[in-house]
Amino acid sequence: MDFCSQLCERLDKKSAVIGIVGLGYVGLPLMLRYSEIGYQAIGLDIDQSKIDALNSGESYIEHIPAEKVRNAVQSSFKAYSDFSKAKECDALILCVPTPLNKYREPDLSYVTNTIEALLPHMREGQLISLESTTYPGTTDEEIVSRLERQGFTVGKNIFVVYSPEREDPGNPNFETRTIPKVVGGVTQQCLSAGVRLYGQAIDQTVPVSSTRAAEMTKLLENIHRAVNIGLVNEMKIVADRMGIDIFEVIDAAATKPFGFTPYYPGPGLGGHCIPIDPFYLTWKAREYGLNTRFIELSGEVNRAMPEYVVSKLMDGLNHHKKSLYGSKVLVLGIAYKKNVDDMRESPSVEIMEILRRKGANVAYSDPHVPKFPKMREHNFDLTSIALTKESLTEFDAVIIATNHDKFNYEAIYEHSKLIIDSRGQFRGKNGKVIKA
Repeated sequence: MDFCSQLCERLDKKSAVIGIVGLGYVGLPLMLRYSEIGYQAIGLDIDQSKIDALNSGESYIEHIPAEKVRNAVQSSFKAYSDFSKAKECDALILCVPTPLNKYREPDLSYVTNTIEALLPHMREGQLISLESTTYPGTTDEEIVSRLERQGFTVGKNIFVVYSPEREDPGNPNFETRTIPKVVGGVTQQCLSAGVRLYGQAIDQTVPVSSTRAAEMTKLLENIHRAVNIGLVNEMKIVADRMGIDIFEVIDAAATKPFGFTPYYPGPGLGGHCIPIDPFYLTWKAREYGLNTRFIELSGEVNRAMPEYVVSKLMDGLNHHKKSLYGSKVLVLGIAYKKNVDDMRESPSVEIMEILRRKGANVAYSDPHVPKFPKMREHNFDLTSIALTKESLTEFDAVIIATNHDKFNYEAIYEHSKLIIDSRGQFRGKNGKVIKA
């Protein structure tokens, strides 16, 4: 029996050991899913605090209950920072970040460093799946090439697929199991093994012809959102200048039963995917002599939104005969989307940075983020302020940056002096509310 057949048989019988590399918002739910359906799962991460928490049965992601982690630990799951454990795994799923560098170019260091750390411990018969969002060609250029230099023959004695993550933290309508999984293999044998791997844990797999097609699929999904959000953010500015409520317009347009999908404006793009992924394709397209003008224009519009929100704040303060310098401003919601604790690329934080640079006294309130976390590019020594009549009246203005359901919007409206609403939470309210 060849390596592919042996691997597929072990996957079918659930005797295969599944290794998840990178235990964040993507890797941890995936690990829990494989553990839940009866596989032995091994977690690998360079963050020792995550390792210690998981092995103690604790969760560090708000929407993932600690009970699920404890169940996995009781079912033989264990997390390690020692990458030599990779040799025990039949499949290794890579869920590591792919950010942009300071020049807004792809930073693949997490992917390449992970592969280099795994290579000394890899063996024949294993399957490697990359889930990190990246430009077409990454799997071939960064993973396959390294494996071949190590003496492996991809498609014969080792197998490689690309299967982009599709997690949506905080979305109650979907979970890891119910989100269809796109899978592209380097060879047909690779694809067969990849479909067997994910077919056990995910309700529907979507095979495509190559890893490059799978990589492009993920980029198209997020570029579609980025471009449409850029469009509606631009429309917001036009509508505001004309005295029209853009949210009313979108809701009315959404009644059309065909040909229109509603996207809503906000203070900018957040999360690990939509603000970053389009620039992976923009960067790669230059290699082919192409300029991705739609993508770049939408990026310009979306990146300008935090400044736009602050400009609306300045207009409001000016109306109250106040300057931004020295004013006390409360930012409501610093996670990048409602009802989660995920801070990645949050436009709220960019707003806070602008306010600080302009001399405002900045504070925040977020029921999901009690203390401002350590971030690569931002540093605020702040804790979340409880929203009371007394605390709200202390501030010259509040900004609705992330519209969490846990906020008491009636109290916010009653006790705030000035509200800058970037999420359309106070539709139809006038006076102290300024749309942004």
